[in-house]
Amino acid sequence: MKVLVVGSGGREHALVWKLGMSSSIERIYAAPGNAGTALEAKTVNVSIDPMDVDSLLLFADTEDIGLTVIGPEMPLVSGIVDKFQLSNRPCFGPTKNSAQLEGSKSFSKLFMERHDIPTAPFRIFNNSSEAIGYARTKKLPLVIKANGLAAGKGVIIAHTLHEAEETIHQILDEKRFGTAGDQVILEDFINGEEASFICIVSDDQILPLATSQDHKARNAGDTGPNTGGMGAYSPAPVITTTLFNRIMQDVIEPTVEGLAHEGISYKGFLYAGLMIDQYGQPHVLEYNCRAGDPETQPILLRLQSDLYELISSALAGELHKVSPKWDPRAALGVVMTAGGYPDRYKTGNVIEGLINIGGEDTQVFHAGTTNLGSNIVTNGGRVLCVTSLGRSVSDAQTTAYRYVNQIQWENAYFRPDIGYRAIAREANS
Repeated sequence: MKVLVVGSGGREHALVWKLGMSSSIERIYAAPGNAGTALEAKTVNVSIDPMDVDSLLLFADTEDIGLTVIGPEMPLVSGIVDKFQLSNRPCFGPTKNSAQLEGSKSFSKLFMERHDIPTAPFRIFNNSSEAIGYARTKKLPLVIKANGLAAGKGVIIAHTLHEAEETIHQILDEKRFGTAGDQVILEDFINGEEASFICIVSDDQILPLATSQDHKARNAGDTGPNTGGMGAYSPAPVITTTLFNRIMQDVIEPTVEGLAHEGISYKGFLYAGLMIDQYGQPHVLEYNCRAGDPETQPILLRLQSDLYELISSALAGELHKVSPKWDPRAALGVVMTAGGYPDRYKTGNVIEGLINIGGEDTQVFHAGTTNLGSNIVTNGGRVLCVTSLGRSVSDAQTTAYRYVNQIQWENAYFRPDIGYRAIAREANS
């Protein structure tokens, strides 16, 4: 079996790494991949843009690819799976219709409203004057979201009315996020603790993966601008057995049933970003139609089952026949970024200290990296995710940061407190 993994981030490196362990797979192609995927056994990088569907299809036909796995959201929202299906090429991910759950926040909020899925009260606007008028009636802070895809940066929490007004103008009038800002969603702020709940879905069949929690704010203590994710760990102690069951009953099952009710077929990863309030009630902040990044890295480090078997079972409609096995230890990943991310940052800096890092309990998953001569250099905002296993989140954190501190490049940056909520829980218990 030959497999094609589409994407170039840390999530895609983790998918390549885990799929490479399957005895069913002889060759993996990463399009375009990164410097890390190029180092993986069985894997070859191919220089095809994830949005170049025609070239990806031609490559899949030429190489007789038996499975294509789509990592990032943009190709999914654009309909890559539909085109692969028309060519009878197995492709894992939701179709364009079902990927609206991530591609349009207004669609997802109205979908949740129709199916009584808990989420924050909201209003949708395409006129800045009306949006600002509504904002002036609301209690602060106020959550302001660009409707479309904005690389994890389209959600702003406004703590003052001035900030809310400026944000609305930037999104709707100044087109800060381009066409992603065709509409703006204003929703009530819910105080609590975030958690990530990722499943594999095959129409009416659901396979929950290990729980996880990520850190979207750039700076320590969950401060600073939102990013695509500065680190993550699994499992998430906030999701107790009772809460797990409640999430399945109140969020995941109604989502899958709602899709079916509306005639939408869904096969792929389904990610519910949740806020757990003070009463233990989950509220959906967002849906993603793919595996999370950086949550995928610690989740797959803990997965002991064959990932290819899980994916192929989902595509065959036989998800009920498999049950994943998990390493009982915790895993924690620290994202290392270019200084200045998520705003302006430099690329092309030589990365040092990667030698002799990795093994059974630690993996360095590459994201924004590329090869330049004999060097590996930075090639994006999020550069690496150093991910370690440990008997506890605290142990995993200690190991991960020991390796993080060995890796260097000009203006490298990372948060020093990934996992702090879980570690505080461990200390209290």
